Amino acid sequence: MTFYQPVGNEIELFQAAAGNGLPVLIKGPTGCGKTRFVRFMAEKLGRPVYTVACHDDLTAADLVGRHLIGPDGTYWQDGPLTRAVREGGICYLDEVVEARKDTTVVLHPLADDRRELPIERTGELLQAAPGFMLVVSYNPGYQSLLKGMKPSTRQRFVSLSFDYPEAAAEQAIVIEESGCDRELAEQLVGLARSVRNLKDHDLEEAASTRLLIHTAHLVRAGVPVAEACRAGMIEPLTDDEATVSALMEVVYAVFRKSDENQ
Repeated sequence: MTFYQPVGNEIELFQAAAGNGLPVLIKGPTGCGKTRFVRFMAEKLGRPVYTVACHDDLTAADLVGRHLIGPDGTYWQDGPLTRAVREGGICYLDEVVEARKDTTVVLHPLADDRRELPIERTGELLQAAPGFMLVVSYNPGYQSLLKGMKPSTRQRFVSLSFDYPEAAAEQAIVIEESGCDRELAEQLVGLARSVRNLKDHDLEEAASTRLLIHTAHLVRAGVPVAEACRAGMIEPLTDDEATVSALMEVVYAVFRKSDENQ
């Protein structure tokens, strides 16, 4: 089963929402575990999950389905949203604010007490099967006036706020996911917290738990620690060479301090 380290009562809240047919909105920064959490809960609930990475070119047809041409003529193919509705699965829309507004409107009748999906091209009006659940996520740090969720959409959802875990929990995650030792996990988490303190100054996004796991994998593969930190954590955060150099000084300071304490 997918490993997930709880940081609060998010499992109980999600289960309560699922048991009452309520849609869920998950807010949180990049790499904090939103997608992993949905996958974990789908396994826990025994439901299939259909994940859609939202983007500017996503159309309603990409979600609902379209007519295709095959050897025997034209046929209808369900999209991921329709399959989840028919099967009683979870449809997970990742970074939903990236989708066009005319696309997300199709979610409205599924996200209220109607729980139905009209398919205009086939004339069907699908009633969601028991177990169907709509889950969406986005990163509030990327929100703008042009890409925020409409209140009429947002207020249809139960909302969960995610953030990076506390130090002990984050260390446990890094150890579990990468197989590294506790000492390295503590060093990487300490480094991440130092870098996160600089987020509002030079960085658009903070160092995510995902980047710590990547870095730990590189170290375990034999890459020197400083090089692993640069490739796995620092370079993904910025393209500015001056900022990279400044962050590498933080790396050297963290690991130098760790060596001195031994």
